[in-house]
Amino acid sequence: MTPEQRLEALGLTLPAMPIPVANYVPYRWAGNLLYLSGQGPKRADGTYRIGRLGRDITIEEAYQEARLTGLNLLAATKAAVGDLSRVEAVVKLLGMVNAEPDFSDHPKVINGCSDLFVEVLGEAGRHARSAVGMGSLPNRMSVEIEAILLIRN
Repeated sequence: MTPEQRLEALGLTLPAMPIPVANYVPYRWAGNLLYLSGQGPKRADGTYRIGRLGRDITIEEAYQEARLTGLNLLAATKAAVGDLSRVEAVVKLLGMVNAEPDFSDHPKVINGCSDLFVEVLGEAGRHARSAVGMGSLPNRMSVEIEAILLIRN
């Protein structure tokens, strides 16, 4: 089953590739490595769920926000490579969580993206990862995630 077929089986549709709102590009190639700019849980209407973990948003809600962020990252990947089957490996994720200073469950939040990548890409979706807390994120969004992927020719 292809990644696109897995998305369909999961009842998921890739959103339009998020367009940068500042002076950067959504992705950059370095040989066979595809670097994806940080994405957040941007909804189809352009809004974000705002708030901080440990104050405004539960772990379960933020897990879903990280999952939506993963869909946005996959949309950028598809725009860059055309076919998600070309993803040989997700090398690394950096997951940033907008959290209160005493919040400590950052990995549980970023699992939303990690789980999605494995569901859609299979073994190629397994990756190294960092999940860290931030004092704030752009647009007051709950999570931001960036990725590095190895792409086969």
